[in-house]
Amino acid sequence: MTLSDLESQLLALTPAQKEHIIQLLTQSLATTPAGTAPTPPIFSGSAKITNTQIAVWELVNAKQLGCSDADLLQIYPQLTATDLANAWDYAEAHYDEISLILQEIDE
Repeated sequence: MTLSDLESQLLALTPAQKEHIIQLLTQSLATTPAGTAPTPPIFSGSAKITNTQIAVWELVNAKQLGCSDADLLQIYPQLTATDLANAWDYAEAHYDEISLILQEIDE
């Protein structure tokens, strides 16, 4: 199978199937050895996605409001599945930090 064949098959999938494929690929990227994928740097006191001004807490908030990874990739076309995997890893590792930011925003 060529990359072109795979691309046409992926484009023919339903939105739900595409979301499943994105999640599967995101999970496989998230399991790469530590140090092989960039982690979100810290700017202005809040973690941002590398080379963007998109804060990790923004993505977590959107996810809590019901956005899927596929939705987020459409909303933020500059992001990749790897960026989302890094964001989720960061959010999990820094749960207290993200929770505090979201709590402050709610207040």
